[in-house]
Amino acid sequence: MAQDTVNYVNTKLDQTVRIFDEFYRYEANVPADQYDIVLSWFRRQMNDDRVAGNFAVSLFQVAENTGINALTLLDSMKGLTGLDLTLNMAYYLNEIRSRATLLGVNNPVVPNFYAARNVLQ
Repeated sequence: MAQDTVNYVNTKLDQTVRIFDEFYRYEANVPADQYDIVLSWFRRQMNDDRVAGNFAVSLFQVAENTGINALTLLDSMKGLTGLDLTLNMAYYLNEIRSRATLLGVNNPVVPNFYAARNVLQ
């Protein structure tokens, strides 16, 4: 007698993952399947699992604060690597941060000619 197997989601189990960032005191419950997708994508892009985890938590924080689905934000980052990926994440994080504490990316500062001209030496 053969038994058939049925794969289904057990709705009695919690299908979320609790993520947190102690530095920014951020905590959220996110769908486990979305977290796995986001974390695995960042792990492929980064050389360090800790950095990938920080980027994943930051993406969910941005998603929660902007009301945009995390997978939609992730789709907008596909094709980016290295500095472009960091720049894109800084852009999203700056949208939800105080204007006094904006993040930057290592780009050379170009002085404003007119402001520099008025500085007395």
